[in-house]
Amino acid sequence: MELLPVILYRGLLIGILVSAPMGPIGMLCIQRTLNKGRWPAFFTGLGAALSDLFYSLLTGLSLSFVTDVIERNHIMLQILGSVIFIAYAIYLYRSNPARSLKPPVIQANTYWRDFATGFLLTFSNPLIVFFILTLFARFNFLVPEFMAYHYVVGYISIFAGAVLWWFLITYFVNKVRNHFNVRSLWLINRILAVILMLIAVYGIAAGIYEHFNQ
Repeated sequence: MELLPVILYRGLLIGILVSAPMGPIGMLCIQRTLNKGRWPAFFTGLGAALSDLFYSLLTGLSLSFVTDVIERNHIMLQILGSVIFIAYAIYLYRSNPARSLKPPVIQANTYWRDFATGFLLTFSNPLIVFFILTLFARFNFLVPEFMAYHYVVGYISIFAGAVLWWFLITYFVNKVRNHFNVRSLWLINRILAVILMLIAVYGIAAGIYEHFNQ
């Protein structure tokens, strides 16, 4: 039984560290917190957390198969993920932040759209598996001493750690959102859109360069 607190602690740390790097999904959650409020952003992070859990399960349950598939197709996957980011960056750049100052209409289907966006944007980057592998190795998550029920607790704690991260981030960003006006929201939208576009263009260029230099 003493192994349960160990894998619970390791799972929480892995979940937080997988979510913590401020990549496109992190910037999207900040933008949605400022523009739409905390809960749409939190549901976006919740979708990302579910995607991280999915890749963690794939990594743990079919380690060699997953890494082989990604290594064989990583250029195509990198380019495909970058195209998705470009499409969202264009949408973000053209969006009107003034709409966010209107009283929000709370609808369950809106939350589901936010959740789906977070899941799909995170899912479009399967190269995260290699980061998860690094964390698994760093925290000795896959060891012979752990039984099946240990891993059930471990994977649940990975998801809980990711959810905790998005809960805290959206909480703190929401505290300062009232200090932003329409112009600052518009500027944030444009800046984040440009950053996403640059990340995507770099990903496509790197993929094409690697393809022609194999």
